Amino acid sequence: MKPKKIKEDVFWVGAVDWDRRLFDSLVPLPDGTSYNAYLIYGSEKTALLDTVDPSMIAVLMSRLNDVKNIDFIISHHAEQDHSGAIPYVLEKYKNAKVVATAKGKPMLVEHLHIPEERIITVNDGETLSLGNKTLEFIHAPWVHWPETMFTYLREDKILFTCDLFGSHFATSDIFYSEYWHVCDAAKRYYAEVMMPFRTTIRKHLEKMKQYQIDMIAPSHGPVHNDPECIIQSHREWVSDALSNTVVIPYVTMHGSTQLMVNYLTEALAEKGVKVERFNLAVTDTGKLAMALVDAATIVIGSPTVLVGAHPLVISAAFLANALKPKLKFASIIGSYGWGGKMVEQIGGMLSNLKLEMFAPVIIKGQPKAEDYQALDRLADEIASKHKQNNI
Repeated sequence: MKPKKIKEDVFWVGAVDWDRRLFDSLVPLPDGTSYNAYLIYGSEKTALLDTVDPSMIAVLMSRLNDVKNIDFIISHHAEQDHSGAIPYVLEKYKNAKVVATAKGKPMLVEHLHIPEERIITVNDGETLSLGNKTLEFIHAPWVHWPETMFTYLREDKILFTCDLFGSHFATSDIFYSEYWHVCDAAKRYYAEVMMPFRTTIRKHLEKMKQYQIDMIAPSHGPVHNDPECIIQSHREWVSDALSNTVVIPYVTMHGSTQLMVNYLTEALAEKGVKVERFNLAVTDTGKLAMALVDAATIVIGSPTVLVGAHPLVISAAFLANALKPKLKFASIIGSYGWGGKMVEQIGGMLSNLKLEMFAPVIIKGQPKAEDYQALDRLADEIASKHKQNNI
């Protein structure tokens, strides 16, 4: 396997994982993924930026087969899908040094058993000369680990951003051909991985304005040779702007909650409120996360199971709480047979979110006329609050 040129003396040497369908035993990968590594030849030194997941070591080493020397291995992020192959590269290139942040060094030692003496640390804004090419290191903590950094290749105006601007998207193309396709994958990636760090990313986007960027090279997915598109998308996602949308994740066991969800969906639509609903028994949680990126309201629907919420609803509530979307409003609807504490349980799981809660609609058995009236009132309240907040 050969390196793929992205610019003069700059090559992609990563691996495409066409068949992987789950990341971290948690994140769905409907389109596979890639682990991007980049090789930069300077007139005096050579640098490898990131490596690949350990499962793809053979692919990386094949691409490096004709590379006689590597002086520096830049570790933007210590997570194994980027740094997992560093020990194997160090074994081949005996004089290579790993470059990381001060916070990254102990992580590389602890997680990958890289000898301390083979790691050098760099400060924010520090540069490293390869001869006729200059690497500038930009610390970017909490995107999405505390030790993360970017690298700016000054002469070629390429920003290597590790996970930021990435997408789990397997393709044979180095550059994307249609932005809408990669944008969808990038929004999924942002929702699943980056959304909890929204305010931090906003600051990093501001910091990037001082750089002239002709190309963005992330560590997953295609390279962005029209960087303004992906930058603008992220500006929108991290902003405080909300859409006139209600997300309804729900489960139904014997049909009662389904009837309530159906009715509420129609009631909201009649008032001009968009609804995105997800039957948690069959849904792709990545799609749910994407819907939460800019939705104004979440309404969680659940039957009662052993006095509590359905386990799939518990999982969805945990996910929403962990991802910290910019939701403003919430409610709970559902049914029970003889009693329970479902509302208290779900509400207690959303503690990370600063939500205004609408009165829940919890019914016994199948919905009756007065229950549908309560759902009408909930739809009225949601539509009214959206309008009052210019959503």
